[in-house]
Amino acid sequence: MNTESRVKFLRVALIVFGFVCLVGFYPLTIVWPAGWAWHHTRQSMYLQMIVGIYATLGVFLLYASRDPLANRSLIWFTVWSSVVHGGIMTAQSIVYPEHREHLLGDVPALLIVAAVLAFLMPRRIPAIR
Repeated sequence: MNTESRVKFLRVALIVFGFVCLVGFYPLTIVWPAGWAWHHTRQSMYLQMIVGIYATLGVFLLYASRDPLANRSLIWFTVWSSVVHGGIMTAQSIVYPEHREHLLGDVPALLIVAAVLAFLMPRRIPAIR
């Protein structure tokens, strides 16, 4: 895939993932709390915090979709933070059986986001001098 095609698909992915982070994450915690919301037995301050963080990320991913190459560091941050977040949740889901449904919910979602964005990021970009 050439750079132009990668950037075109990367823009679409950033719009989709940004929109899901901004407006789709919270409804998922209501529809399937066992797969998307940690500590979901009552009103959770943790959930409010994580929804706020992901909504903010969503705004910036949407903004990055305008010019992905100018926002490479944000995109790579999203890739690597998703891998780390998904890895930690995987370990916690294995250790704590009450969180196993996360292995079918937000864990694969994070790893898919990371894989798609990493695959679509152009490998070589000419240096600007």
